[in-house]
Amino acid sequence: MKRSDACNFARVARRAALALGLVTSLAGAAWAGPKTIELPPDGVVLKASSLPGYGKAQAQCVACHSAEYMLYQPPTAPRPYWDAMVKRMKTVFKAPVDEADMPAIVDYLVKTYGNEQPPP
Repeated sequence: MKRSDACNFARVARRAALALGLVTSLAGAAWAGPKTIELPPDGVVLKASSLPGYGKAQAQCVACHSAEYMLYQPPTAPRPYWDAMVKRMKTVFKAPVDEADMPAIVDYLVKTYGNEQPPP
C-alpha cells in the first residue's frame, strides 16, 4: 500500500468514526429525554375497612398495581396464601412494603378478600 493510500484510508476511517460518534450521541440524546405515560383511570378501589392494614394497603399495595388485582384472588384463599402473596410482592417484585406493616396488610387482605370475610 502506498503512503498516500494509507493516509487516505486513515482520513476516511477518522471521518467514519466521527460520523458514527455523532449519530450515536444524537440517538442517545433522543432516548435520554423525559418520558411520560398516561395510565387509564383505575375503576376499582380497595374495599374500605377500619382495619389498620387498609390504610397501609392503600399506601403500599396500590402504589404499584390496581386494587382490581385483589378481585382476581380466590375468595377462599386462607391467611398463609395472603402472607405468601405479600412476601412475594416484597421479595420478587421489590415492592417497597415495610416489614412492620406486612402483618396488618395480610390481616386486612384475608379479612376483606380472603376466607376470613364475614358472611354476606
